[in-house]
Amino acid sequence: MALAPVPLTALSRWYLYAIHGYFCEVMFTAAWEFVVNCNWKFPGVTSVWALFIYGTCILIVEQMYLKLRGCCPVLLRCIIYTLWTYLWEFGTGLLLRQFNACPWDYSEFRYNFMGLITAEYAVPWFCASFIVERLVIRKTLRLRFHEGPEDGCIASLKNTDSNKISDGRVEVAMT
Repeated sequence: MALAPVPLTALSRWYLYAIHGYFCEVMFTAAWEFVVNCNWKFPGVTSVWALFIYGTCILIVEQMYLKLRGCCPVLLRCIIYTLWTYLWEFGTGLLLRQFNACPWDYSEFRYNFMGLITAEYAVPWFCASFIVERLVIRKTLRLRFHEGPEDGCIASLKNTDSNKISDGRVEVAMT
């Protein structure tokens, strides 16, 4: 008898969010380098710290989404997410700066605060918040773990008339 699929753990979701943020950071910096310097090599860069920063930030945004989705319109939620992102970026940047490990410096931007955040990124952060909620978080929350051949569960099923094995997939007849 097959077990019902179970939602991803918080750690699994954190991992997916971390990878998503890391990838987006590399793509954004590559695009920025092209727009500013017309660099056709598209050198995208980031720091390993970005995994922790994005994974944790988006996991907290996920919790905000779950609390606000029924009582707050999406545009207001994205403003809240953007404000949270600025607070998180400032806080993690300030902490990392204490160890000379902050990988970003916005001092060159006109509307920066302590070189840790900049108002020029408000629109990109807002757009990223919208994408994170509508695509990343909503789709991630739909993902499920399930038993399958890759888990070694195929050996526990007997090949009977009610259970068919083909192409590595097991079809279990529910009676």
